[in-house]
Amino acid sequence: MNARRSSPFSIRTVLGLVLFGAIAFIAMLYFIGAGDTGKGGNDGRAHAASNGLNGFSGFAKLLELEGYDVNVSRSPSGLDTYGLLVLTPPSYFDAEELAELLEKREDYGPTIVILPKWYASQIPKRLPKKVREQMDVEIKDGWVRLNGAQAGDWTKDLPSPYGFTSTGETLEAGDGRQWEGMGLRGKLPSGSLVYAESSNVHEPLVSDAAGHVLALSVLGEEGSDYYENAHWALFVVEPDLLNNYGLAEAANAQLATAIIDYVRHQDNKSVTFDLTLNGFGGEANLLTLAFTPPFLAATLCMILALLVIAWRAFMRFGPARAEGPAIAFGKQRLIANGAGLILRGRRFGLLTTPYVALMARRLQARLGLVKPDHGMIDQALAHRLPQDEPFTNRAAALRKARRPSEILRAAEALHELERKLIQ
Repeated sequence: MNARRSSPFSIRTVLGLVLFGAIAFIAMLYFIGAGDTGKGGNDGRAHAASNGLNGFSGFAKLLELEGYDVNVSRSPSGLDTYGLLVLTPPSYFDAEELAELLEKREDYGPTIVILPKWYASQIPKRLPKKVREQMDVEIKDGWVRLNGAQAGDWTKDLPSPYGFTSTGETLEAGDGRQWEGMGLRGKLPSGSLVYAESSNVHEPLVSDAAGHVLALSVLGEEGSDYYENAHWALFVVEPDLLNNYGLAEAANAQLATAIIDYVRHQDNKSVTFDLTLNGFGGEANLLTLAFTPPFLAATLCMILALLVIAWRAFMRFGPARAEGPAIAFGKQRLIANGAGLILRGRRFGLLTTPYVALMARRLQARLGLVKPDHGMIDQALAHRLPQDEPFTNRAAALRKARRPSEILRAAEALHELERKLIQ
C-alpha cells in the first residue's frame, strides 16, 4: 500500500545542490579544456613554465609585458603555429626528432631553439634548521639548485644547415663572462659557458670577448632552397642569455626582446613557447574530443537528457511517494506468489505429485492411521465410504493428468474424499 510523506530535503537545499553540481561540472570542463588537469609545470626544469634559475617563465612574462601575444602551449598543435615558436629541448634530446620538427617549420614560421645547459635539482622544502637560519628568503615552489653545466653533444647530429658542435668551459675565477651582439653588451650570470663553433652557414648574433658564438642564426648555403625560401631558425647556445638566471641583468632582458624582434615577422607578434618537448604534450583533451564528430551526437543527447531529467525533477507534483514492498509478507501472499510463478511458467505437472502426498497426509489424520500409506487409506475408506472410488485410483488419475482442466478435475476428486469424511 503506497503512503505519502514529505520530502526530507527542502526545495532550497535541492536547488543549492543542483547549482553547486552545475558549477563544479562547468569548472571541470574549463580545466580540462585549458589542459590544467593537475600536472603542474613548475617542476624545476628548463622550460617556459618553470620559475627556477634554469627556467624561462621570466622570458615569457617579459614578452607579454612588451605587448607580444604569448602562448605557453601544451598541445602538439601549437607546433604548427605560423608565428614565432620557441623550443626548449631537454638534455640528451633526440636530434632526429628536432631535425624533423625544424624542417617542418621551414614552411610555417620562424623558430628559436634554446639549448639546455644546467643540471638542476629542486630545493626540498624541509631543510635542516641550520640551513634555514642561514638563508635570508623563504624557499618557493620551483626553486632549484644548479649542480653543474654541460654542453649537449647531440647538436652535431642535426642535418645541414642546422648542425654544429657545441662546447662548454668554466672560468677559474667563476665570474660571469662579457657578451656582445645586436648592438648590446652584457654579462653572463655565472662562469660556466656554452658556445658553438663557427660555421659558414651560420650567422653569429651574440659572442663573448674570446669570439665564442653564444647565439646564431641559421642561414644555409647561399643559393640553396633554404637560403632563399625557408623561414629563419635561430639557436641560443648559451641559455643564460634568456633564462631566469640571466634576465636578472637588464642588458640580458634587452637582448631577449632584440632577438625576438630580429627573428619574427614584423606584422606578427604571436610567440608560442612549446612544452611538449619537455613532457607536457598530449593529444586532444576530453572536452575537445566530446565536441568533435562522431562524439558530438552523443554529447548533445547527453545534454538533452540532463535537461529533461532536471525539468522532470522540478516539475513533479507533490512530495515523493513511499512505495510498499514488491512482495507482501504472510503465508497467503507466499502461496499466491508461488502459484503465480507456476501459472506463468505453465508447469502444472509439478503440482500433481505434491498434492497427492498432501491429501494422503490429510486423509491419514482423518482416518486415524499411523502413516499415510495408500493401501491402508484404501482399506479404511472401504469401511467408511464403501460406494466411492478408492484413493489409489484417484491419485493415479491425478498423476496422469496433463491439461489444466484434467488436473483440476482429478484434484477435486481427491478433495471430495476429505470433504465426505468431515460430514
